Amino acid sequence: MAFERDRLPDAQSYFEAQGLKLGRGKKWVSTACTFHQGSDSMRINLHSGAWVCMACNAKGGDVLGYHMAAYGMEFIAAAKDLGAWVDDGRPAPPSPTPFTPRQALDALMTEVNLIAIAAGNIANGVALSETDRARLMLAAGRVLRIAEAYA
Repeated sequence: MAFERDRLPDAQSYFEAQGLKLGRGKKWVSTACTFHQGSDSMRINLHSGAWVCMACNAKGGDVLGYHMAAYGMEFIAAAKDLGAWVDDGRPAPPSPTPFTPRQALDALMTEVNLIAIAAGNIANGVALSETDRARLMLAAGRVLRIAEAYA
């Protein structure tokens, strides 16, 4: 199995397919941040696919990095999902080591905070949007993956 970067979708097509409304620009464009629901804080490089949120500091180097972060996927699963993982007859490399304990605690802290805020909103009668529900499911999945790695 092998990763072939040139099989990744181009940045503009990928991010638009993710439902992001891209601002005007030739290289860097602005859009909403899907990680903290900021209105126009995320910048995307249409040439490389790099992305960074100026508010929550979520960032990555290409569409593969975004796909991994947005869907809570590991590298190989995300590469397969995007069609950039090709069967070349060799076995897949071993799975990477899990988060360091510090990284796991940081991720848990972020996800638990999001879950607590959503629970507070629900308790106060605020209905969750479909985007909020999807983000909560992603958070729950990340918490479960960390729990499985360290249980």
